[in-house]
Amino acid sequence: MNVDELDTREAPAAPAVTGERADLLEMLAKQRYFLRFTTRDLTDDQARLRSTAGELCLGGLVKHVTSVERSWAGFIVNGPSAMPDFTAMTEADFARRADEFKLLPGETLAGVLADYAEAARRTDELVATVPDLSRIWPLPEAPWNEPGKQWSVRQVLMHIATETAQHAGHADIIRESIDGAKSMG
Repeated sequence: MNVDELDTREAPAAPAVTGERADLLEMLAKQRYFLRFTTRDLTDDQARLRSTAGELCLGGLVKHVTSVERSWAGFIVNGPSAMPDFTAMTEADFARRADEFKLLPGETLAGVLADYAEAARRTDELVATVPDLSRIWPLPEAPWNEPGKQWSVRQVLMHIATETAQHAGHADIIRESIDGAKSMG
């Protein structure tokens, strides 16, 4: 077999995901779709627009959701050590984190959407392969987390879907403010 033949072979099919895992994947896919749909046909400049009184823009929301999903996927694998200790963050740390909500010069909407797709692919892989959805980890230190609270992998995945849905709603309002386009209706 030569190199050209290797490049064109199809990878073996992954086993079908069923039951609760299929439900989780469907829920995640639906919410991701709604978020991505708000960015359809936009230029990079439009994706940078703050079209409401708030600080949010569509490109920044996609970046933020990507970061959140990637962090929580790390939590699923490595527990709270994969997350920052938000209680120890400095003003400079929070200023850097604020850039997560902006499409910065040099960044493109296509680039952040591709990064989001890769984060989603990794999370989907975890949903399909993590040995136990009931595995529990203590939540990381953060002002918004109850001290001593623990979450299962299942709860983390539902949180990712909830966070995505919340920001898809924000994105829908921002998009409608830009050019009147709506996700539904």
